[in-house]
Amino acid sequence: MANVLDRFRLDGHVALVTGAGSGIGRAIGEALAQAGAAVVLCGRRAAPLAEAQAVIAASGARAASVAGDVGDRGALAALAGAAAKPFGTVDIVVHAAGLNHRQHADDVTDAAWDEQIEVMLSAPFFLTRHLVAGMKAKGWGRVLNIASLQSYRAFVNGSAYGAAKGGIVQLTRHMAEAWSPHGINCNAIAPGFFPTALTAPVYADPQRTRALASQTAIGRNGALEDLHGAAVFLCSPASDYVTGQTLPVDGGFTAK
Repeated sequence: MANVLDRFRLDGHVALVTGAGSGIGRAIGEALAQAGAAVVLCGRRAAPLAEAQAVIAASGARAASVAGDVGDRGALAALAGAAAKPFGTVDIVVHAAGLNHRQHADDVTDAAWDEQIEVMLSAPFFLTRHLVAGMKAKGWGRVLNIASLQSYRAFVNGSAYGAAKGGIVQLTRHMAEAWSPHGINCNAIAPGFFPTALTAPVYADPQRTRALASQTAIGRNGALEDLHGAAVFLCSPASDYVTGQTLPVDGGFTAK
């Protein structure tokens, strides 16, 4: 009988992770590498990518990096091509790039709105579309989007961010409808509160941090390692019959 744990292995697969220089993207990149994938780390800043790549390499896993801005739609085709050079065809893509301008609805600028929608909603669609042909040729692929608590409820000063993250849940369903017949499963993780650059203003307020932890069923905010299991599952053959879904990894925040 086959070992069920083998279905969580990613040996022979190539993963592209955007927003991989820090936070959630870096955590997921490290997890996929530990599971056996060759990981291509993507972000706008070369230095954090190099650091993340070195950490993965030191563990004995394979990683490369490619600098790029997913908010530049015209550069996505070249980015997809560059991602395939180190290890071959990309068959897993994780869309973790994000930003949050935290503007009140009365004060949201055109530029801030456009940038957040472009990076967190448009880029996952258009970048994936550049990668789909290679996945179709293999008859297997995984798309992992990053949703949010704001996919489900409103937070202060989150108009544009919430719109993007609400949209990503529905986009995930449409990606699954379009591409899962070709063996390409498309899912999302909706993280709760984790210590990242985007949540630094929240974590700077101890009282607010404690209040958010108290809203979870578990009683604490997330540690980045809490994302590892869900990410590996949704990017591995273990999730062969799971597609179009968004999995909250939030300590039960949305359950209360």
